[in-house]
Amino acid sequence: MERVGCTLTATYAHPRPTPTNFLPAISTMASSYRDRFPHSNLTHSLSLPWRPSTYYKVASSFPSVAPYCTRSQRASENTMLPFVSNRTTFFTRYTPDDWYRSNLTNYQESNTSRHNSEKLRVDTSRLIQDKHQQTRKTQADTTQNLGERVNDIGFWKSEIIHELDEMIGETNALTDVKKRLERALTETEAHLQVARECLFHREKRMGIDLVHDEVETQLLTEVDTILCCQERMKLHLDKAIAQLAANRASQHELEKDLSDKQTAYRIDDKCHHLRNTSDGVSYFRGVERVDATVSVPESWAKFTDDNILRSQSERAASAKLRDDIENLLVVTANEMWNQFNKVNLCFTNRIAETADAKNKIQMHLAKTLQEIFQTEMTIESIKKAIKDKTAFLKVAQTRLDERTRRPNIELCRDMAQLRLVNEVHEVDDTIQTLQQRLRDAEDTLQSLVHTKATLEHDLAVKANSLYIDQEKCMSMRKSYPSTLRLVGFC
Repeated sequence: MERVGCTLTATYAHPRPTPTNFLPAISTMASSYRDRFPHSNLTHSLSLPWRPSTYYKVASSFPSVAPYCTRSQRASENTMLPFVSNRTTFFTRYTPDDWYRSNLTNYQESNTSRHNSEKLRVDTSRLIQDKHQQTRKTQADTTQNLGERVNDIGFWKSEIIHELDEMIGETNALTDVKKRLERALTETEAHLQVARECLFHREKRMGIDLVHDEVETQLLTEVDTILCCQERMKLHLDKAIAQLAANRASQHELEKDLSDKQTAYRIDDKCHHLRNTSDGVSYFRGVERVDATVSVPESWAKFTDDNILRSQSERAASAKLRDDIENLLVVTANEMWNQFNKVNLCFTNRIAETADAKNKIQMHLAKTLQEIFQTEMTIESIKKAIKDKTAFLKVAQTRLDERTRRPNIELCRDMAQLRLVNEVHEVDDTIQTLQQRLRDAEDTLQSLVHTKATLEHDLAVKANSLYIDQEKCMSMRKSYPSTLRLVGFC
């Protein structure tokens, strides 16, 4: 700030304040106020302590200075003779002692200023050397710290890359096993469809053959076995999907950490190789006050170590799950194959039983057909016998009718009459007996026909059952997937 009583130029030219008793030469003062008021005969100059020491203002008797003067007073003043002022009336001259003291003061101030300047130059030179050495040492320490930091980042980068390669390999292996599990699960769908189709076709058996036999029991067991295997496969498939998600999450964290470390490595390596003569160095005002750090070396190392430990843990869980899936594929394939063989064995036995029953039915049907033919021949012979007996009956009855026309006493119950009556009764009894036998033969024929129909129906049932079991079911079961397909290799 500018001092009171001195100009800005004086402040920079004189570092120390000028004594208050030092005033400029009187001749300078006289020239200054002469130039300011050339038309005034009476000038006044005031030196006040609150005014600048190099400038002086004058007072005059102009109307602007005395605004309350009358016109008469102004006229009388104009008629007065000019008055020449004596400077001593208002200002006291300096003494020689003041002049000498002023010079001595200036000399002393000059010596003091030079001494202080020389001391300042020496101290400044020494300070520059010290600070230069300190700055170089600080920069060397910082460069060493950056180098150590680059080595630390490189170490953790190598650890992350190794673990990332291991995790990628494990993820790919688990993905392959998952695909095998999916293929095996898809293959079981076809096998399950075959078992259900067999049950569905066997529901089309007819009559007595619609029996809950051993084949049906084993087929239901096969369906339950396949469904149980599918449930376990789906459970492990869900676990594999979740484990793959966990593996990818760990891999993502490792990749993100590796990307950050690569960026940090590149930046710190660039900083490590920066020199005072390098390109791109510039001022960044206030950057030292910006603290954007989010970690300390301990938390920084722990973060990467935690990521690696998490990845190792997920890899171990993934490897265990792969082993479980491998074992599951082998176990389920064996279970389904064993049940498949049991069902096929039951089908074979049932087909043999059905074929034997069909052969026996065919034999009985042939005998029944022969008996029906014999019975029909017997019926025909009975009918012929009855027809033959009607002629005898007609003759006997005609004779009796004619003899009823004998006149009067000639109507005698003689032996001929009695014999004719007996003949009619005998023939009629014969006809009645033959008709009863005809009815019995016809009933027997109806029974044989019913038996024939039953045997034919049973034969059709057996043929249908045999066709279902042998042609439909067993033909479908020939296309059962192989063990390699059941474990997902194909």
